[in-house]
Amino acid sequence: DLKAFERRLTEYIACLQPATGRWRMILIVVSVYTATGAWNWLIDPETQKVSFFTSLWNHPFFTISCITLIGLFFAGIHKRVVAPSIIAARCRTVLAEYNMSCDDTGKLILKPRPHVQ
Repeated sequence: DLKAFERRLTEYIACLQPATGRWRMILIVVSVYTATGAWNWLIDPETQKVSFFTSLWNHPFFTISCITLIGLFFAGIHKRVVAPSIIAARCRTVLAEYNMSCDDTGKLILKPRPHVQ
C-alpha cells in the first residue's frame, strides 16, 4: 500500500510540474513588463504635471501590464505557482502522524520508531 501511495503521489506531483513551470514563466514575464512600464512611468517628467489617471492614460503599456498582473493574482496564480509544494506540505502534515514524511517530489521517508519505555 505504501508503494502504491508513493507511486501515485510522485506521479501527481510530476504531472503538476509542467503547468507550474508555465505559470511561473507567465508570472515572471508579466512582472518584468510591469516593472519596465513602472520605470518608464516614473521617469517621465509629464507624470508629475498631470493627474494620476491622465498619467496612466499616457502610459498604456504600464497600465495594461499592471491590470494583467492584478488580474492574475485574483485568478490565483500565486497558488498555481507553488501547487506542488503545497501538496507535499499537506502530505507531510498527514504523514507525520504515521511517523513518515515525504520530499518535494513525493518520495516517502520512513522515520525510525520511537521507543516507549
